[in-house]
Amino acid sequence: MKHLPTIARYLLGLIFVVFSLNFWLHFLPIPPQPEGTPAANFSGAMYGSGYLTLVKVLELVGGLLLLSGRFVNLGLALLGPIVVNIALFHVFLAKEGYPMTAVLGVLALVALAGRKDFVKTLLAAK
Repeated sequence: MKHLPTIARYLLGLIFVVFSLNFWLHFLPIPPQPEGTPAANFSGAMYGSGYLTLVKVLELVGGLLLLSGRFVNLGLALLGPIVVNIALFHVFLAKEGYPMTAVLGVLALVALAGRKDFVKTLLAAK
């Protein structure tokens, strides 16, 4: 059980590295959202504005930091808001993809649970 946060960290890092690289290399097919839906409009705005490119760079950096084992706290801090946004996208806009969202959420929480010092620092009132 003591290795569970490390395994979760590696899996989370691997997921984000693979899917961020897929943005540029297109080795995994991504089905398009149905036309005219809020999810399709949101995705179109993200792609069209270039905002998604920045998100994918942050995903790649965060994933590499988790995989390297150095600056893990920074990697978790970069990926935390991205995991939340992925979850919110699937809950409010896409209405699908819950299993992968749940996996990401659980992996992030388990990896975060292994970094008690980081959590204490984040929640410290000064």
